Amino acid sequence: MINAATIHVRNLAIRYSLLLICAAVAAPNIVHAHGTAQTPNQLGNRAITFPDTETYQTLVVDLHTHSVFSDGHVWPKIRVDEALKDGLDGLAITEHLEYQPHRADLLNPDRNKAYTEAASAAEGSDLLVIRGSEITREAPAGHINAIFIEDANKLINAENPPEDLTDVLGFYTAANQWPAQKAVEAAHSQGAFIFWNHPYWTRQSPDGIARITDFHADNAKNGILHGIEIANGNTYSEEAFAIALAHDLALIGVSDVHDLIDWDYKPHEGGHRPVTLVLAEDKSLAALKEALFAKRTVVWFRNTLIGRAPELIPVLQASLEISALSYRKDTSVAQVTLTNKSDMTMQLRYTGEHSLMLSADRITVPAHGEVEVQVKPGAVVPTLELPFVVENALTAPKQNPTLTLVSKR
Repeated sequence: MINAATIHVRNLAIRYSLLLICAAVAAPNIVHAHGTAQTPNQLGNRAITFPDTETYQTLVVDLHTHSVFSDGHVWPKIRVDEALKDGLDGLAITEHLEYQPHRADLLNPDRNKAYTEAASAAEGSDLLVIRGSEITREAPAGHINAIFIEDANKLINAENPPEDLTDVLGFYTAANQWPAQKAVEAAHSQGAFIFWNHPYWTRQSPDGIARITDFHADNAKNGILHGIEIANGNTYSEEAFAIALAHDLALIGVSDVHDLIDWDYKPHEGGHRPVTLVLAEDKSLAALKEALFAKRTVVWFRNTLIGRAPELIPVLQASLEISALSYRKDTSVAQVTLTNKSDMTMQLRYTGEHSLMLSADRITVPAHGEVEVQVKPGAVVPTLELPFVVENALTAPKQNPTLTLVSKR
């Protein structure tokens, strides 16, 4: 028998169901997993921007980040949101395969989960989300990132892992029994781009000096190791840069962020995460991968550009423009304007034969700004060449590139 109380309960259930349906229609992100990241309407001064060169598009990418699916402290959607705010073109969330400190709180049998969450969050944006993982070993192998992989689950082999989910060290030890060489070969078989992470990390290299090991040298020689981090977080390694040049490895710069980008790099105060500028044929995963294997990279670290001359010089040339030549009225004092189209505040040292009027031999051109330069050639000339050393750029350890700007009347 249906009484009045039963009817009242049914009516409440119907009303509650209708409210849920309305909520789903009004806020679909609540229903579908964790929703997409929010694309900022205006990036403002936070976006990392460098102009395209004459030949390639300049893609800004961060190839080493973490989320709660290993030892990071945010959901992958937050990484995507940060990347959109920073104007990145590409992002890889590279979770530790063997080190899983949150495994008791966040069961993660599928090592591809961080990627799938990030890819879902990036839907509707033009951010390229790259599938990757971090192979985590003690020295000499150390930590190694593999990106553009097909399946992260095939890069880990933990026999007899501890049943106690809180035994993080026990799981790490079990997973480390599988040789690092087997892991990088498994990544290589998937067509991965593989690079050596922070080879100067003081936890594994107490003096902070990167040194090539037989493991890395052999894999570089055999075409299995393709790159090396010369900048990671707030640190740079001159020795890693030298290793890259000696062993023909791509130069990589990354944030390796675990907390919030805002906390670690303070973009609201003018800071920026380290990134890799990749010179690609177009903005696509295929073109990005091709450019990385071709080593067309430049590292952007603490207002410094670091790269081989064939890649770095075109970026500098695209970034710095000089105006047409003019002269102050009734004088032979030449006037030109230098315009900076990049995020790097250019620190230039003039090395020309003529003297300058408004400064000595140092000129600073603000990021996305301009500065007037007055030169005293001693006579009115139709063409003026201004050679500079770019003091906050490196083509080799302790070696600054030169750049000559030509202005005509």
